[in-house]
Amino acid sequence: MATIQDVARLADVSVSSVSNVLNGRTERMRQETYVRIEQAIEKLGYRPNQIARHLKTGNIPILGLLVPTSSNPSFAHLAVAVEQVAQSKHNYRVLACNTYRDKQLEAKMLDDLIGLGIRAVIVISSLNDERHIEAAIAKGLSVVSYDLGIDPDKPAKHDHVLPDNRLAGRLAAEHLIAHGHRRLAFVKPKGETSSRREKIEGFTAAVHAASGCSAQVIEIEGGSRFGDNELAKLGHEAAQKIAAMSPRPTGIVAVNDMTAIGVMAGLRECGLSIPGDVSVVGMDNIPVSEYVWPPLTTVAMPVQEVAETMVEQAISRIHSPDNPPREFSFPPRLVQRQSVSAPATPA
Repeated sequence: MATIQDVARLADVSVSSVSNVLNGRTERMRQETYVRIEQAIEKLGYRPNQIARHLKTGNIPILGLLVPTSSNPSFAHLAVAVEQVAQSKHNYRVLACNTYRDKQLEAKMLDDLIGLGIRAVIVISSLNDERHIEAAIAKGLSVVSYDLGIDPDKPAKHDHVLPDNRLAGRLAAEHLIAHGHRRLAFVKPKGETSSRREKIEGFTAAVHAASGCSAQVIEIEGGSRFGDNELAKLGHEAAQKIAAMSPRPTGIVAVNDMTAIGVMAGLRECGLSIPGDVSVVGMDNIPVSEYVWPPLTTVAMPVQEVAETMVEQAISRIHSPDNPPREFSFPPRLVQRQSVSAPATPA
């Protein structure tokens, strides 16, 4: 592997001259010298050690991203959006890590990122206890949390960016109620996160505000604490319970699209039609939701707005760490497809 010294010898210049070319400091360099150095770099296939250069300058253009698991399409969708914004608007690369919503693992990964010289991290977690994040901030890390709002009873230490999850739950329930459904259910994996709790609060509020409606929460226990790796399977299991109920709910809201897709598959296996016998609404609007059958009505989360805000806040805090922490909340929107209709018989 060629070194900067090899380039300098071939071009018959000093190492500092090669360094000047690599760093764009060529205003006072003779054209002939510049051409020789460029030719030597090309001939030797020299590539500078970017990590060493960034460590020397103290500026590593890498943004950390902690996600519960990239096997959850909702998080994968958001991670892609974060990466695109970081690269296209800030020339930053993204280093993503799976934390499985484990506080100790999150804390260890934050320390590892600090050790690598990374100065800004986006944490997608929904864990209510953020003391490990505050400890990382005290070490100089710029942090933005996703999907968890600022606790009004505690002084905020960092920015929080989130969709309006209560509105998401309310939009889904109101859509089913508007189609005449009166027996509703909310399906979720076992394990509480702030976003799941808020979606249920919005769902329940909409049901209570409507006349003659009833609702229940159907919670399915999976192999992992929060069920992130088995969402469709858990939805499928929930469908077996729903099909056996009497009276059966006619309108189902699932905590996310993968769970909703599992619910629809399970209900079909039980001989029920979607939306003829049961209507289903998901949440997140992941790309595949448009292509299942029937196409899934869902609540689209503001992924692009969230990604842009998180990246902007994380990077800007590197240079302005003393700016007061802020909370950014973005409204979701209902996407109507073909998985919802009026109930076959009046509820």
